[in-house]
Amino acid sequence: MRRRTALGLLGASAGLATVGAGAQAPGAGADGWPNRPIRLMIPFAPGGSTDRIGRMLAEPLGRALGQPVVVENRTGGGGTLAAATVANAPADGYTFFYGAPGQLIINPILMRDLPYDAERDFAPVSLVVRSAYGIAVNPRVPAQTLAELIALAKARPGRMGFATAGIGSGPHLSGELLKFMAGIDITHIPYRGSGPAIQDVIAGQVPISIDSLDIIVPQARQGTIRALGVTSPERVGLLPDVSAVGETLPGYEVTVFNYVVARAGTPRPIIERMSREIAAAVRQQDFVARNAAVGVTAVGSTPEELGRRLSDERAKWREVIARAGIRLE
Repeated sequence: MRRRTALGLLGASAGLATVGAGAQAPGAGADGWPNRPIRLMIPFAPGGSTDRIGRMLAEPLGRALGQPVVVENRTGGGGTLAAATVANAPADGYTFFYGAPGQLIINPILMRDLPYDAERDFAPVSLVVRSAYGIAVNPRVPAQTLAELIALAKARPGRMGFATAGIGSGPHLSGELLKFMAGIDITHIPYRGSGPAIQDVIAGQVPISIDSLDIIVPQARQGTIRALGVTSPERVGLLPDVSAVGETLPGYEVTVFNYVVARAGTPRPIIERMSREIAAAVRQQDFVARNAAVGVTAVGSTPEELGRRLSDERAKWREVIARAGIRLE
């Protein structure tokens, strides 16, 4: 993890793409906002899920606002460089952050000396999408359901491991929450990414995988792993026969979500306008369908709803991280 963080900080990169443009949209504020391009900072490299959805959002936003929305990928520091860029930008409504839970929820708990205050430096704008993780096993594991896996783990305390994409990742925290709520002792085995993690589960080196649905679903359909649960509060359309973990462990839920925030102090009329335009964009049929095809649900929200969600998630994961004793050295 030290090496990965250092490489991220040293190798910070930026990629630019302009999407959406047109005449000044009706309904702009009295000050003429927006009257120039808007930056949408994404903390991951081009090509990933967060980048893909951020670009899908930027296009209709550009049309609705009448100004180009410039997607800027700024990687490094677990996403902290992109977030810091927004925290240090003018509070004028021309720089927004498109993030995942790590940057404003998990990193502030796990990482010291962040270049921003996650609660003080940002103004919530809107939720965008939500999805879930999947829990699966190697087909040779004698468990056909999550309840059977829990029973097996209880019979083999400390002898079963779960593979994830790394320490402090969403799947790692999902596994720790599963351990607490199920009363089982399974060992976290971190990898440098989802690729090697899922390959070792397929090969039988590690019995359990917890990962994003775009990793779990294709392998489950091929029969190389057996999906036993999804972390969302309800079942998902891509795996209709796979139960939600909460069906076995009432109250269990891990929802992955993307959101948009602005620099704190951004004028309220701009925040509200941006929130309304995001809500309209994510309701468009094409946006909904393209994301549903990969297990992602379009949501949207008010600024207040996003603020409550961020606060609730911080409290939840602060407790899980403390109980598990997770540290990034």
